[in-house]
Amino acid sequence: MKRKKFKLGWRSLWNPNFGAPAALLILYIANAVFTPRFATVSNTLNMLLQVSTTMLIAIGMTFVIASRGIDLTVGSTMALVSVIVALLIKYGIFVAVSFALSAALLVGFLNGFLISRLKLDALITTLAALILWRGIAQVVGDGKLVPFTHPTFEALGKGYLLSIPIQVVIAGVVIVGAFFCIHSTLFGHQIVAVGGNEEAARLAGIRAERVKYIVYLISALLAGLAGLIETARLGMGDPSKVGVNAEFDAIAAVVVGGTPFSGGRANVLGTVVGALLMQVISTSFNMLLIPFTWSLVLKSVIILFAIFLPRNRV
Repeated sequence: MKRKKFKLGWRSLWNPNFGAPAALLILYIANAVFTPRFATVSNTLNMLLQVSTTMLIAIGMTFVIASRGIDLTVGSTMALVSVIVALLIKYGIFVAVSFALSAALLVGFLNGFLISRLKLDALITTLAALILWRGIAQVVGDGKLVPFTHPTFEALGKGYLLSIPIQVVIAGVVIVGAFFCIHSTLFGHQIVAVGGNEEAARLAGIRAERVKYIVYLISALLAGLAGLIETARLGMGDPSKVGVNAEFDAIAAVVVGGTPFSGGRANVLGTVVGALLMQVISTSFNMLLIPFTWSLVLKSVIILFAIFLPRNRV
């Protein structure tokens, strides 16, 4: 009987629990040394401020990908929510937010229906929906910016709680809630089970269709919340710019953080680290006056490493 050899090589360095945090730490320390004013409290808070909405949609994307799905509609959902809340805020914050989040939930419900009930391919379905909802957002907003003035609502994107930006606090609460859901609730275990082997999950009594409905609703709701925050920060609804490429930032954070496209595993903290890693790259390139396009190249390389290395570990 042959003894199994234990191999530890450079391919082992990137795993869901070590690779992304190590890369984040190395990049942060390197920038603290070589980038002036990078490691200041104000700059760190600014990075957290900028990445908070990405974290929200990335957490929702983690749930979807863990169930072996994909949701490309999150950016368009943000745009739809943005224009609706901007148009309705004159009728009161409750009315505007209620209608805006209801629209987001509608997007999630339709995604869930088409993918779980009609068995359509998640990638193609949400790609088509991405175009559809962005178009509807532009029609509703007449393709224009929708400015408004509402100090209470704007505090959602500009306010502070004990010197911490409110949107950072919201992201923190969502992260804690998502971590608890995945690791300590029956529904969290069902998501992982459905993503790992849907047929086996059905045989075990799990209602896979129901699970998929809920993860797409969660993704849409968090995208809607991100849209509200972004709109409050800008002080206007922008159906053309809000949420552009948000889905790709979210997917990058999820993949780099260790949640595989094949489903069956959800690494919430890894997603947070992945989002922070991408933000550190963007901020450092901006502070060093390096063209933004080069940051995209580096991000792409990191994403490829995150996908390639685990598949080749022995």
